[in-house]
Amino acid sequence: MTNKNSIPATLSRLQIIPVIAIDNPQHAAPLAETLLNAGLHCAEITFRTEATVEALKTFASFGQFTLGAGTVIDKEQLNAAIEAGADFIVSPGFDPALVAECLKNKVQFIPGCCTPSEIQQAIKHSLNLIKFFPAEAFGGVSTLKALSAPFPNVSFIPTGGITANNVTSYLGLDCVTACGMTEIVNRDLIATSDFDTIFELTKKILDKI
Repeated sequence: MTNKNSIPATLSRLQIIPVIAIDNPQHAAPLAETLLNAGLHCAEITFRTEATVEALKTFASFGQFTLGAGTVIDKEQLNAAIEAGADFIVSPGFDPALVAECLKNKVQFIPGCCTPSEIQQAIKHSLNLIKFFPAEAFGGVSTLKALSAPFPNVSFIPTGGITANNVTSYLGLDCVTACGMTEIVNRDLIATSDFDTIFELTKKILDKI
């Protein structure tokens, strides 16, 4: 478990957040081992499957991950994630009710925002670490450069369309804390237990940055 106050600094140091969708909870342990062996101690497990809570519990049991729960859209998911051991909560959008619930539980909340109005709402709720989603669909690096001008105290985690070909362009921006990536933990690779390829992709990215 990572202390809430250290989450932004930890993510900034790790730089890459694998955004994971697990269909079979039995794949969670070998995936966690693969990421650790590759040198990555961070993961965001998304509420896109029925196996999410079990996968979170498995990753948390290793005691070596800064662990996030992603695609959190309601309080039920949020509380289930916290009980399962999540260190931070990521939502695809901004929801004041989720902000309040995270504050109550002293857990870092990272809202998804892609417009100035959404970012201003996040700032009003004392949130300055934001998921920029979907990154590539909303203009990618050029949009982040534009948004950072009026919001110099906001840090972003671009997610959506981040690949080996563009990740360094994002990480090169002062306003970017880390990047969320699905490419290195492709859902099909997990489903077919192709952990060797996941290891190779992860190592390649970490060596690149």
